Amino acid sequence: MSTENEGNAVPPAPSAPPVPVASPAASPQGSAPDAGTPTAQLPPVPPGTPGAPEQVTAPAAHAAAGPGQPHAAGPGLDAQQQPTAVPAPTPTSYGGPGPEGSWPPPPPATPSYGDGAGGAGAGGWGSSYQQPAPKPRSGRGGLVAAVLVAALVAGGLGGGLGYTLAKDNDTSGSTTVSASDSSASQVKRAPGTIANVAARALPSTVTIEAESTSGEGGTGTGFVFDKQGHIVTNNHVVADAVDGGKLTATFPDGKKYDAEIVGHAQGYDVAVIKLKNAPSDLQPLALGNSDRVAVGDETIAIGAPFGLSNTVTTGIISAKNRPVASSDGSASSKASYMSALQTDASINPGNSGGPLLDASGAVIGINSAIQSSSSGGLGSGQSGSIGLGFAIPINQAKYVAQQLIKTGKPVYAKIGASVSLEDSTGGAKITDQGTGGSAAVESGGPADKAGLKPGDVITKLDDHVIDSGPTLIGEIWTHKPGDKVTVTYKRGGDEHTVDLTLGSRVGDS
Repeated sequence: MSTENEGNAVPPAPSAPPVPVASPAASPQGSAPDAGTPTAQLPPVPPGTPGAPEQVTAPAAHAAAGPGQPHAAGPGLDAQQQPTAVPAPTPTSYGGPGPEGSWPPPPPATPSYGDGAGGAGAGGWGSSYQQPAPKPRSGRGGLVAAVLVAALVAGGLGGGLGYTLAKDNDTSGSTTVSASDSSASQVKRAPGTIANVAARALPSTVTIEAESTSGEGGTGTGFVFDKQGHIVTNNHVVADAVDGGKLTATFPDGKKYDAEIVGHAQGYDVAVIKLKNAPSDLQPLALGNSDRVAVGDETIAIGAPFGLSNTVTTGIISAKNRPVASSDGSASSKASYMSALQTDASINPGNSGGPLLDASGAVIGINSAIQSSSSGGLGSGQSGSIGLGFAIPINQAKYVAQQLIKTGKPVYAKIGASVSLEDSTGGAKITDQGTGGSAAVESGGPADKAGLKPGDVITKLDDHVIDSGPTLIGEIWTHKPGDKVTVTYKRGGDEHTVDLTLGSRVGDS
């Protein structure tokens, strides 16, 4: 489905938690002020960030689409380190052009440690160290020293005598047993254990550093997609390097390669980069089937939270098909939408673009956004993970990556209608007018052919309940152009059902 409303502020989050809600324009790092916990894209970790963990909740601010602001459903609808619109919490992306809003939230402000990086702050990780004031010397200093020396000598003598007596009179018969070889290299980890999965997957993950021509940028994660040197990551991870910037990818063994962007999809928040002079022994990670994932399945996330490369965390699948919208909060940013896999595996800024694995080690998603607590927000406070992370399902990401490798441009499914981004319509309402004064229902498009009209409220897409425009867009984008879907909508209080074939839109603009 196409979002012809792209370019609009990120819509308010749908009622379903943690559906992204449009948040008032704030600083790129600002968190949504509305009630509820904002979700934002996991922002890339700014270069030079101290090893101390930065905020994992991507501080990406979400541009909120004002009520009534239309947004195309799906890329054709009128309506990229380290994931959503805000009135209600918007997912922070650890990551494209969604409906017509953009997905990747802006990189979070450099995490502050205490009173700023390295500054003194109460209890802050980066609080400056103050050398204790020297204790006043007293006339008894020499005496104290002599007494201490005497005590140490006596203590040493007593200790020596005690050891000798104990050695000569040891009748306890107590013995200890040492393993023949307890070195980590000799321990066998059975297939399926977290240690085994991590050992096999880590060599195929990279820490990505993106830098713009002005020197700004951040750190994210990616994983080997094929033997030709293609690496898949989030669009918001590499966004700074899109226009002539610099990209590097570093493997866990320390080998570092320059890279170039092959293609990026802002709406999907997916990007593909390629290593220059790629090694011949690359081992692509196996891709799983995200459609078969079940709530409760174990998950393993790999990334570089706050710049801490090669970090492994675990959890479970907390929910599926979670509507999530996110944006980097910049003026030129468009919203990204996804029907996400929700996980409680710890994800933080810098995890963006990293793989979410199942218990067998297969990739089932790309870590992209996190829910932010209202107290910490996504801005300068950069609170950490609260157990609400979101990943782009790998089935969708695989399709997008293949299109980017093939043509360099993303292809979006669309219904050809502009929908409201409000979260109080009880569905996705087709607006009276499209963006820029265009028709709300594209003439000759899928929606038009199916008989849909302005004012109709779409409540279901196949068997999935639609509670808002962003939810509809995310669901449409899980499909491919040409797919047939069943749309349930209300008109004048009556419910209707119609089948339609999704159209297509090429590119983010």
